Amino acid sequence: MSQESKQRISLQLEAHKLSLQVDASKEGVYREAAKLLNSRYEFYLHRMPQSSSELLWVYVALETAIALRSDARDKALEPIAQRLQSLNQLLEEQI
Repeated sequence: MSQESKQRISLQLEAHKLSLQVDASKEGVYREAAKLLNSRYEFYLHRMPQSSSELLWVYVALETAIALRSDARDKALEPIAQRLQSLNQLLEEQI
């Protein structure tokens, strides 16, 4: 990846400002990710207003990790599900 395809962006995550150099084609992905993280942080803040910022970010991180693992598992099982669907269709045709 050439230096020309990179750009510096700033993201605000709660009270934290991040300055990152990212692939220009992925700027939108970074901004959407920051928006999602901020949204989940606000969700936990409203549910647990007395909790520390650190604890709220732990909940956000855990939720994000669970979503990533679930997506990975779903993608891994997708070929199996497609094969089962094909087998079911063959069985129904034979009945």
